[in-house]
Amino acid sequence: MSRKNQRYSKEFKAEAVRTVLENQLSNSEGASRLSLPEGTLGQWVTAARKGLGTPGSRTVAELESEILQLRKALNEARLERDILKKATAYFAQESLKNTR
Repeated sequence: MSRKNQRYSKEFKAEAVRTVLENQLSNSEGASRLSLPEGTLGQWVTAARKGLGTPGSRTVAELESEILQLRKALNEARLERDILKKATAYFAQESLKNTR
């Protein structure tokens, strides 16, 4: 019985690698979840870690750097939001005091 070679789209490969890396899965766990041969997924993950992904794709280091940058921006936005909430509450109380 011969094996039929399965072709996967670039999008599917990128999504599979992203799933494994983001969820910190082993290749065997990821392969079983995605119904892929472990060796195939392992090759994709290794290539992605070395920066040899599909053309136009980004390396793991680039993605991790972007995640760090986005987390910093999110924390800054949360701080600004909290300050504005407190300022709104303060001025609302001052407004109530002045109307009495």
